[in-house]
Amino acid sequence: MNRSLAVLMAVLLTAAPAAAGLHFSGEVVNELPSRWRGFLPDHRALRGLAVQPVAGMTINTPLKDIYTDAQFRLESAAKVRALSADEAADLGAVLIRLGKPEKAVNVLRPAARANPKHFRLASNLGTAWQLTSELDQAEAALAEAVKLAPKKWKEAEALQLKLVRLRKKEAKGADEKWDDLFGLSYAGGTKLPPHAAGLVQQLAIWLPADGRLLWQLGEIAHAAGDVRTAATILDGCVLEFKMKSATLHRHRLQYRAAVDELTKKNEHVIAAGTLPFASARPLARGFDPAKLPAVRADRTNPLPWAVIADTTLGKGFKPTFPKYLEDLDGKRVALTGFMAPAPSTDSGSFLLTEYPIGCWFCESPDPTGMVRVDLAGDAAVDQKKGVLKIEGVWKLNRTNPERHLFVITNAKVVEAD
Repeated sequence: MNRSLAVLMAVLLTAAPAAAGLHFSGEVVNELPSRWRGFLPDHRALRGLAVQPVAGMTINTPLKDIYTDAQFRLESAAKVRALSADEAADLGAVLIRLGKPEKAVNVLRPAARANPKHFRLASNLGTAWQLTSELDQAEAALAEAVKLAPKKWKEAEALQLKLVRLRKKEAKGADEKWDDLFGLSYAGGTKLPPHAAGLVQQLAIWLPADGRLLWQLGEIAHAAGDVRTAATILDGCVLEFKMKSATLHRHRLQYRAAVDELTKKNEHVIAAGTLPFASARPLARGFDPAKLPAVRADRTNPLPWAVIADTTLGKGFKPTFPKYLEDLDGKRVALTGFMAPAPSTDSGSFLLTEYPIGCWFCESPDPTGMVRVDLAGDAAVDQKKGVLKIEGVWKLNRTNPERHLFVITNAKVVEAD
């Protein structure tokens, strides 16, 4: 990604105040629980931030550039002056997100000692210690974070502390299991407290590489009657996290068999469950339109997903587009994302999404999160898994509910920056 677009993305994600996540001021989390089709791709995207590239492989995404840019900016500042407590908390959070918890400890520990009443420093330090498997230190830091936490975050911080204490009691090499965070076993159908889904989603956002939290979310989805999502989440636990628990594998087979039965009865049946969702996705996309670059007809305009996602749909397919998207209509744009097959089209068209889609049923984005790409002329492209950069003419669909809201026509695939 070129530096101008990276800076633009940083502006978009830091326009709103810090709200949640790993207590990084550039990361805003909506009210939880989020719908599964929004939560699962955001969770995977956060997990991907810590994946380290190997030779010949590029894994940068617009989201990852936000964190690497913040790391560069804060580490550069630290070379010439002492960081403030807020800056140290941010740097520690960024290092954790990027898979460097040991470096995060080295930043956060002295800052927390110098600022013993700083909530974000204590909380981020506890998470860093947890990810380095230093659970005694994690417990101490998180206990302090619970004392310092604002009311809004106290329950989630206390739940993370409970998680650490449960993990401390486990015998080394014991079989993987879900953590009994609520003082009950819900695998057998016991009713969960109403706030359980939101709290466990919060922990999973803070700790996206923890497969056992994802498993717990799968069990919560099943307890709420959403067997399809439960089966998909447990598939991810086995296939992506390589979890070996016999209980997990047994439940996965049971839930997958139940999904097969639903499909036999009616392939369009959707058992959505009973969870009262509070948001479409966990990661917020607030932005300040005044800080967007001017739209020009004589160049290719960088287009961030945050602007696309600001589109709203009214009754009867009545879209309301941000003025910035209206101004781009008919002009050339550049958009970075991931390829997904477009139904009933040839190889000259496909869909572009902000994040890669694992299960289309559970993770398919809303209409405002998909862009149809029609390649120029007779061009075709094979299915690709990595990040793509698309350049072409931006078109808005204002009237036809049978077609996609956004189309990039006369498009070409160019090398991602």
